Amino acid sequence: MNPAAFAGRPRLVEVALPLPLLQTFTYAVPETTRHALVAGSRVVVPVRNKRAIGICVGESDGASLGEKTPKAILDVPDAEPSLQPDLLALCKWIAEYHVVPLGLVCRAVLPAALGVAARPAPEGRSERLLVIAKELPTLLERDAAFKRSPQQRALYELLEQLGGRAPATLLLERLGCTTSVVEGLVKRGLVRSEREARHRDPFAARPGISAPRITPTPAQQVAIDAILAGAPGSAFLLRGITGSGKTLVYLQVLEQVVRREGKSAIVLVPEISLTPQAVDRFRAVFGDLVAVLHSGLSDGERLDAWRALRRGEKRIAVGARSAIFAPLADLGAIVVDEEHEASYKQAETPRYHARDVALIRARETGARCVLGSATPSLESWKNAQEGRLALLTLNERVGGGALPAVRVVDLRNELKASTPDEKARRQVVSATLEALLRDRLRKGEQSILLLNRRGYASFVQCPEGHVATCPNCSISLTYHRTPERLVCHYCQHQEAAGRACGECGAPMERQRGLGTQQVERLVAERIPEARIARMDVDTTSGKWAHATILDRVGRGEVDVLLGTQMIAKGLDFANVTLVGVIDADVGINLPDFRASERTFQLLAQVAGRAGRGPKGGEVVIQTRVPGHHAVTHAMTHDFLGFVEEEMAARESPPYPPTLRIANVVVSGLDELAVAAFAQTVSEWLVGADAKFGLGVTVLGPAPCPIERIKLRYRWHTILKSHAPAPLTRLLRGLMQGVDVPSASDMRMVVDRDPVSLL
Repeated sequence: MNPAAFAGRPRLVEVALPLPLLQTFTYAVPETTRHALVAGSRVVVPVRNKRAIGICVGESDGASLGEKTPKAILDVPDAEPSLQPDLLALCKWIAEYHVVPLGLVCRAVLPAALGVAARPAPEGRSERLLVIAKELPTLLERDAAFKRSPQQRALYELLEQLGGRAPATLLLERLGCTTSVVEGLVKRGLVRSEREARHRDPFAARPGISAPRITPTPAQQVAIDAILAGAPGSAFLLRGITGSGKTLVYLQVLEQVVRREGKSAIVLVPEISLTPQAVDRFRAVFGDLVAVLHSGLSDGERLDAWRALRRGEKRIAVGARSAIFAPLADLGAIVVDEEHEASYKQAETPRYHARDVALIRARETGARCVLGSATPSLESWKNAQEGRLALLTLNERVGGGALPAVRVVDLRNELKASTPDEKARRQVVSATLEALLRDRLRKGEQSILLLNRRGYASFVQCPEGHVATCPNCSISLTYHRTPERLVCHYCQHQEAAGRACGECGAPMERQRGLGTQQVERLVAERIPEARIARMDVDTTSGKWAHATILDRVGRGEVDVLLGTQMIAKGLDFANVTLVGVIDADVGINLPDFRASERTFQLLAQVAGRAGRGPKGGEVVIQTRVPGHHAVTHAMTHDFLGFVEEEMAARESPPYPPTLRIANVVVSGLDELAVAAFAQTVSEWLVGADAKFGLGVTVLGPAPCPIERIKLRYRWHTILKSHAPAPLTRLLRGLMQGVDVPSASDMRMVVDRDPVSLL
């Protein structure tokens, strides 16, 4: 539209666009716009001869235009703003604190469908699904059924790993086989084929559960009363041991806030795998008032849930990290369950932490905020000790049950006591753990085995000692047996297993290290009658795979649930009486200041899955470092003891929560160019800090612990400060004052309050 068409001076507004620039853009508002334009509205605007969708963030005086003529907004597609005032203010806070473009923040807050199309079209396609028709729960039955059909077995087992129900196209793509394999399984009655329309309400098909009438314990009632009596915007840290009934506290608080006060609420859970269980519990109490928001939904499902929340048809949003941005009016409560979890931190720009955003949103809207965990993060614990969070505790399990007894098995002694034939096996499942697994199977009880490393083996090696590595990343390839391949867990590069060594030509055949697939196979071989379910990224990529596996465990159709850290929290099965940690040392010696904290939290959380029913429980932790403080305190369920020792270790050298840090990562395709630019960045930071007297400590530059990912070399510089404001000032100056070279596809990323330095 020609600006000359405006009568007099046009109205000007600032628009945030999803571009890597720390600025907004001025546009003119034509009188012929379809809908009234207010802050928070989506707009379609011209950008470099293309159309882009942005967000109007307020009025403009046009000062940034100078003598330029403003371009006109092309369309205002919505009758109502997409970002209500509190969410727009929250976006501005995230952009300012994390030093990222406001347009990128707004894009992350809204459903993806609203960012790619002015008027998203509804979905209506269907797809072919394969469903397991006949269960083969034991290794003996499987060997008999697939003796001469290895491809059928591979497809059947992959389908089983994906929850027993998955799109045919996904299975064929993963295995690289033809449709004849599918038809063979269908003909034999082991698998059936269905066609299914894409559901826009993902939980409509899940069976409902009845809401149990539970009277809070005295300790729970004290916590409930304290939260409800809190002033608007108040925040609480609820530290409750595993099995102490934190969920009941959440439900009772929301009963008051939603049903009696007529307000809305957000409940965050750390893993998509836990979302179906959480939704089931809240739906049992609140019915159709609950909507789910997480990244596992299709764009259409997410958009429908978002619209229902904005209209007020749904008043409780339950979901993972991004659910903190649910478009709820009159927000009364925000719950962050397992607040210590690293998955609340966004890994891509904008790198916000959902726990921190929850506290900010609650403060600005007057909602009560509850952070819950059996093992709170050291940051939250320090805030509680200093009075910024009100501390509430639940020190007893509901029903008076005791925390399970924990025994530690020293794998070094296990190796010494084993015969030559037993050595490899006993490094996976010790004699103690195997005996207990057999005992639970005999009693009809269930067990959980944790190994926080997926795949079959950590790496493969040739006879000369060379290791198969990823061509794109400075990391070894992980061997997977089903389907058989070598995979990089960072860039997803895959190649055939058994290839010749690039150094000497010998076959890469020696498998080193452990993965969940290898543990599954070994347990199945040692205890073939056991029904085993594996839960890791490989088995849960199907849409409802998490829920399907956990539902099978709940129905007693699984004897041993084996998995990575996703099984360590939120699971409540009364018949689970044994938890085994295959290797507690995974992650304990990583070059990261949070390694010990994460290890303790993982051990304490998974130990809490045992003994939640009247039968009691037992935990076995296998390790080669039984004296490490993360292990010794997990053995005695001693959170306070661990915190005291770990906090002392964070004092010198100082790391959070003693102070604030930021990680500036430079990456590119040329190693020398990346190193040179990282040096330039560090020198600029040192100079700017000295010039303005900010008191920020600059460490680096140095190569990242994982030097190359996806062909990109990585160097980083760490900034430390006792106050947030100097960091903000220095980082904003860096992003605006240092030009990133265009050569070698150079990038510079700021990660404020990182959860990991890897």
